[in-house]
Amino acid sequence: MNKKITIGSDHAGYRLKLQIIDHLQKKGFEVIDVGTDSDASCDYPVFAHKVCKNIQDGVTELGILICGTGIGMSMAANKHRGIRAAACSDTFSARLTRQHNNANVLCFGERVVGYGLACDLVDNFVETEFEEGKHARRVNLITEIEREECNR
Repeated sequence: MNKKITIGSDHAGYRLKLQIIDHLQKKGFEVIDVGTDSDASCDYPVFAHKVCKNIQDGVTELGILICGTGIGMSMAANKHRGIRAAACSDTFSARLTRQHNNANVLCFGERVVGYGLACDLVDNFVETEFEEGKHARRVNLITEIEREECNR
C-alpha cells in the first residue's frame, strides 16, 4: 500500500478534512493537502481538480475529497480522465468501491458522516486492494467509454 495520499475539501468539509489528515498521519501516511485552508465559502470543483491532477500526474495514487455531502465533489472529480471517484457514506461501499471498481478517489460529506464513520470510510478505502479478475474487465470498459467520449 502506497502511504501517500492527496486530500482536498471545500468550506463545508474543511473541519473534517483537518481531522482526517491527523488520522492518516497517525497511521503513517504522508498527506498532501491541496486546500481549502479555511471554512470561508469557496467552490468545490477547484479542489476536486487539484486532487485529481495529483493523481493524473502520479504524485499520489489515491485521493480524498470532502464537501457537505460528497456528491458534488464526486461529480467534479469524475469529469477527469482516469479518475474513478465514489461518494460513500457506509464502510461496505468504501471497501467495495476499491475492491470491485478500483476507485482512486473517496468522497464523503461532513454534513452526512461524523468523524468516527469518516475514519472508518478512509481506513476501508486505503486498506483495500483492487480484486482484478472479472472486475478488471469492467473497469477497462469504463476506461474505453471514457476514451471514446473524450474523443467525440
